[in-house]
Amino acid sequence: MPLINMNIFLDIETIPCQLDGVRQKFINEIQAPGQYKKPESIAEWLKENAETAGDEAWRKTSFDGAMGHVIVIGMKVNDLSMQFMQPHENEKDLLIDFYSKLDEYCDAVPTQRPVFIGHNLIDFDLRFLFQRSIVLGVKPSKYLPFNCKPWDESVYDTMQKWGARAGGSLDRITKACGLSGKGDIDGSMVYDYYKDGKLLEIANYCMEDVKLTEQLFNRMTFNF
Repeated sequence: MPLINMNIFLDIETIPCQLDGVRQKFINEIQAPGQYKKPESIAEWLKENAETAGDEAWRKTSFDGAMGHVIVIGMKVNDLSMQFMQPHENEKDLLIDFYSKLDEYCDAVPTQRPVFIGHNLIDFDLRFLFQRSIVLGVKPSKYLPFNCKPWDESVYDTMQKWGARAGGSLDRITKACGLSGKGDIDGSMVYDYYKDGKLLEIANYCMEDVKLTEQLFNRMTFNF
């Protein structure tokens, strides 16, 4: 009997490195542009720009699995939606909980083949989870296809299917398809929400992306 697909829609939210002194290190390492030659002009530029430029560079660690942190994971298995959220101090517990629940659902239905579906899933979500699992010493779920290729049947990456170089943000594609598009929060705002203690709002935003990805998947597979 052929296996039936178990569609697992997945999205994660990440924040920049929260280790002591890392943000300041980025600020301290900022250098003035090459056109500034005189010590006084360099000093003036750094005074006016170093903190902003350093903060911008530090915030990009949210895309770096060696430094950033996973704080929210959203998952939808068939018709069941689940949120996993923890502050960065409990990131290890977050991964353990997520992997345990994923194994539980996949083990319970051995006649179904897990197919992971997400937007930029291969190059970001799966890669970041794999890297954080290494850093934190957490054994991942055996079902996650970390070494997959875009044509692998265990994944469906909506960004890859659309064309990763074609300006394929989730918001842009879904709006083009007449779907709702993303709401008031976008990825650039996640850390500021986190600073304000709005973890639940981030989790809800993550689940909205999961639902939007499902709608896009249905459109891409012509499952109207």
